[in-house]
Amino acid sequence: MSTWLITGCSTGLGRALAEAVLAAGHDAVVTARDESKVADLAGEHVLTAALDVTVPEQVTDVVRRAEERFGGIDVLVNNAGYGYRAAVEEGDDADVRALFDANFLGAVAMVKAVLPGMRARRSGAIVNISSIGAQVKPVGSGYYAAAKLALEGMTGSLRGELAPLGISVTAVEPGGFRTDFAGRSLTQARTPIADYAETAGKRRKEVDTAHGTQPGDPARAATAIISAVESAEPPAMLLLGTDALTSYREVLRAQLAEADAWAELTTSTDFDA
Repeated sequence: MSTWLITGCSTGLGRALAEAVLAAGHDAVVTARDESKVADLAGEHVLTAALDVTVPEQVTDVVRRAEERFGGIDVLVNNAGYGYRAAVEEGDDADVRALFDANFLGAVAMVKAVLPGMRARRSGAIVNISSIGAQVKPVGSGYYAAAKLALEGMTGSLRGELAPLGISVTAVEPGGFRTDFAGRSLTQARTPIADYAETAGKRRKEVDTAHGTQPGDPARAATAIISAVESAEPPAMLLLGTDALTSYREVLRAQLAEADAWAELTTSTDFDA
């Protein structure tokens, strides 16, 4: 039995993961900004708590209560966050800062809060939920992709820092899953610019028909995450969904082809031997 702390459990992948962790017999700290959304999961092996990861006092309090209740946190899953769609020029400065606060800086705060306990025990696992969008970088999702790329950059360095201490770190890149991500949770620029109607504009909420038809099953994603965490060597990055795997391979092939095409100019910048 281990203790999992999962952020953003009101709906979607976070909710599915909380249910799967409990079904597997683990203890869980189940959090959401509105605690009433997870109150039905309360029980002997569950601590429910209100948590907005952008509020430092709440982060500190939840970790303290979790350690008091269960003795320590074995697995942290940074799942809290939301999407934002806008052409780069359309993005509102305040909205972009809020996006980074929730999707990146909030995850950093959670990591820093649980690490003293994990380091003391020389064990633990950190799972940061990213998105295949970080690789694909769809038009209209530049800021969201940037926030997730920041998360993945931090995750990669953190993995190297913590491996000698017995703590694993994994970034998870889901493809399209049938959650509320592209519905209620999705925000967008308030004032569209006509010149982007044929690019970013095609992905605005009012014209997006993908919501509710995504191929991914959140329950199966939750099972996959548990399997990865419990494996002998958790991966640096876990792709979830056939669409994510296909897109990732396409991105890698395109990047390698471009690198090869420009190799002569790239290497021309070295000093002569």
